[in-house]
Amino acid sequence: MHMTRLALLLASAALAGHALAQGLPGKPPPIGATPPQTPTEPTPPQQAAKPPALGAPGAPPAPGQAARPGSKPPALPPAGPAPGGSASAKPAPLPPGSGTAMPRQVSSGTGFVIGQGRLMTNNHVVRDCTEMRARIATGAELPARVLATDANRDLALLAVEGDAGPILRFRSGGELRRGEGVVTYGFPLAGLLSAGPTLTTGDVSALTGLRDDPRSYQISAPVQPGNSGGPLLDLGGHIVGVVVSKLNAQRIAQATGDIPQNVNFAVKGTEALTFLREQGFRPELAETRGTLLSAAEVGEIAHLSTVFLRCLR
Repeated sequence: MHMTRLALLLASAALAGHALAQGLPGKPPPIGATPPQTPTEPTPPQQAAKPPALGAPGAPPAPGQAARPGSKPPALPPAGPAPGGSASAKPAPLPPGSGTAMPRQVSSGTGFVIGQGRLMTNNHVVRDCTEMRARIATGAELPARVLATDANRDLALLAVEGDAGPILRFRSGGELRRGEGVVTYGFPLAGLLSAGPTLTTGDVSALTGLRDDPRSYQISAPVQPGNSGGPLLDLGGHIVGVVVSKLNAQRIAQATGDIPQNVNFAVKGTEALTFLREQGFRPELAETRGTLLSAAEVGEIAHLSTVFLRCLR
């Protein structure tokens, strides 16, 4: 019987060792003992993952902003001026057609008062102007509009609102004689010479104009660009013509080799009267007789009635 029990114990021990060798559940290890570990292959080191770019899927939401599945991140706000600074960026230009360009001055001339709210000047002073402005003796500027023009005589009639100054009267009676003294008053070379009016004196040199034009006088009183349309007055202070042009001295010098002196022209007062009457306008007339005035006194009469004209386009 003892032999039989010994045989059974040996058989049980053999079976337990076989079970341990096969990895089957066996007897737990003693308390505090380190359990046997199965050797494994070493794991290769992993590189640190980069954080996702802003706005990429999986990126964390911006502070204070709730994340929404599948939504794009909001656009960054435009850069503003630094604290305490001011924006230096220019405003975006207006699209074509969104604004109207302001007219600008392209030329100037002279005019004079011939009636209540009526001015006279040259046709070439007002030609192709989209707007006309008249600066009167007080310094006020009045809008002017063209009522009538005559290209052959080179004359124009303008209208202004309000009082532009005293009315200048035309000389009645016969034409001027050669050698009679005359006075011009106007605004030559505005922006280059005096901002105020300029007075010049001279004589009637010939009773016809360039190429014997019977509508004009030749005068020796100096005139410059800007005098066009100004009054030509006799020594009684009356209108006897409208300053119109000067001889092109440079062209004459090229053709003849000589520079002409003081060769200028004015439309005759009789031609101006005919033009005005054709428009239904009746100008005021006066005779020149008695004691003649000095050029300074004539200038005082002309000053209050002569205007500076601006052509805008």
